[in-house]
Amino acid sequence: QVQLVESGGGLVQTGGSLTLSCAASGYSFTTSSMGWFRQTPEKEREFVAAIGCSAGNTYYSDSVKGRFAISRNNAKDTVYLQMNSLQPEDAAVYYCAARITCGILFTSMQGYRYWGQGTQATVSS
Repeated sequence: QVQLVESGGGLVQTGGSLTLSCAASGYSFTTSSMGWFRQTPEKEREFVAAIGCSAGNTYYSDSVKGRFAISRNNAKDTVYLQMNSLQPEDAAVYYCAARITCGILFTSMQGYRYWGQGTQATVSS
């Protein structure tokens, strides 16, 4: 069955960095656009970043542009989210999602078919 397993969350100080990973299995990773979303208890799940089947095709929310970088390793069926200059408002549970097709990048949750269980990122001030 399809599995998306996130890892790499943790506690970091303001200004620090974290790298999240999402290992995919059970479907064709190389023909699937991928996305990262995040959610806090106070907010709905929001889009963070997406990457197409071509690693050079990426898109970011305005709140993380210039600080976060999404990448993928098709040999390892893994997508990454490098998070730099972290701020307290970046603290959230981060979810990876699989679209299953290539093409345009989606920022809405409805554009993604499979989801991971999430990994917590905590930023201390």
